[in-house]
Amino acid sequence: MARDLAALKYTVDGVEALLGAEAYAAFARDQPVPALLKTRDDDGALAAVVRLWLLAEPLTRASLNAALPETGVDALLALRLVEPAGPGAGGATVQAAVDLRPYGWPAPANERNGGSGGNGSNGTDLWVASDLAAHQSPGVLRRDHVLGIGQASLTLAQSIVRRPVNTALDLGTGCGIQTFHLLEHAQHVVATDISARALAFTRFNVLLNAAQLKIDPENLQARVDLRQGSLLEPVAGETFELVVSNPPFVITPRSSAENAADRFTYRDGGLAGDELVAALVRGLPAVLAAGGTAQLLGNWEIRGAASWSAAPESWVGDSTEAWVIQREQVSPGHYAETWLQDASQNRDRALYGQSYAAYLADFASREVSGIGFGLIWLRHPAPVDGPRGGERIRRFEEILYPIEQPIGPHLGAAVDRADWLAGLAPDALPQTRLIVAPDVTEERHQRPGAEHPGVILLRQGAGLRRTNLLSTELAGFVSVCDGDLTVGQIIAALATLLDWQDNESADNESVEDGGAADGGAEKRNEMDQFVNGLLQDTRNLVLDGFLLPHLPN
Repeated sequence: MARDLAALKYTVDGVEALLGAEAYAAFARDQPVPALLKTRDDDGALAAVVRLWLLAEPLTRASLNAALPETGVDALLALRLVEPAGPGAGGATVQAAVDLRPYGWPAPANERNGGSGGNGSNGTDLWVASDLAAHQSPGVLRRDHVLGIGQASLTLAQSIVRRPVNTALDLGTGCGIQTFHLLEHAQHVVATDISARALAFTRFNVLLNAAQLKIDPENLQARVDLRQGSLLEPVAGETFELVVSNPPFVITPRSSAENAADRFTYRDGGLAGDELVAALVRGLPAVLAAGGTAQLLGNWEIRGAASWSAAPESWVGDSTEAWVIQREQVSPGHYAETWLQDASQNRDRALYGQSYAAYLADFASREVSGIGFGLIWLRHPAPVDGPRGGERIRRFEEILYPIEQPIGPHLGAAVDRADWLAGLAPDALPQTRLIVAPDVTEERHQRPGAEHPGVILLRQGAGLRRTNLLSTELAGFVSVCDGDLTVGQIIAALATLLDWQDNESADNESVEDGGAADGGAEKRNEMDQFVNGLLQDTRNLVLDGFLLPHLPN
């Protein structure tokens, strides 16, 4: 089957070339009509497979046999990838029983030999099977629905800091998307899910893509271990260097009459409110090796007038490093509408009304004013030698505007900078040399006719695309950071320029001697505040990636 699909050029780039940019973009928005019109009169094999598995259109057995000659319709029926479209199993027409689509990612920039740079150009081309999505099938989704390549799974995949590891855990694997990416840089992956159906999809997808994933299909366990169970239960007592998870974090009203079969397993973990994500954040450090990290997506409830970060801050233990970025915040009503539509529950008017009311009542019972969504990074610190070995990363910030994707490399670089600063002796920063990051620009605003700018901004063009408001002194400091002078030398020059130090030697001596002359102590105190303030601002600019350590070749 893999050979048949490859021969068709059933890849991300191949499908985009077949449909054209406009129809392909519409298809990515779950709007199939332009793609249907584009392929309606195309009798080619690739168009036939696109109509079958991407557009959920019936196909004759003859057409499918011609498109996939090595595989054949009988094998596809046995694998339950297609099913008879007409009455009786011997019908001449079949239809998709699953969504089977191409997926891929480009090779790293230093490994490309040309090409368009699209999702699969000079990189990895895979195929992913999952259940048919809401726009491909009628009615409400089945409760054990196995989600395909959704925006959440792509968001997580793009946020992972990808470095070589021996052991990795994909918690809540679904159809296996995160496992595919982990196999690029992990020697062994454990993939878990509470759903046996999800693990069956993952196993099929891994075997279908065995060659690209460098897996021996006769020895799957050597690289991938599939385990059924809830949350961390399947890996109790084990540790991993990296854990990734797109858990069933959707907040769902609980009912005393419900049972597990009533839940959409791909999104509903069965706990009230945001307790599932809270339990994961509290429990993950126990399965992390020393220095190991976990990255996951999550929702959290914002109650009353409390800060958005109140809940996630309360989940993180004192010994765990954490970086939480809120990417979105919605009202209870908006949240209910989103997830009821996600499972096509809006197609049943009575059910929709009951479920919507249940959502609002559930949130009101806990005085929830909003629901946040975002990225969670955790680390179980390894012992660190050095004067600042006990310093921990603990950041909770809201970034609601668009950021660069994939963001994972930038998150990794930010952690590296934090570790670099933590490893410096308390008095070492003034001896370092810094440079302005290549993506940083300066922006100045002033009133017409004004002598000086009223606002000076630093902007990042890459990564988290932060903006930093600068004082005149800090703008002057940044403008000189080209690696030639140390931080201390630049601050000393600014102090002289801004008249924090007198040119009279007696006054200079009085400052250095602790204030022997009149006013010396006061001036020394002001000077210390100026220096310490600039040093703290410098640390922050390094942490946020505006300034970088200058490391000569």
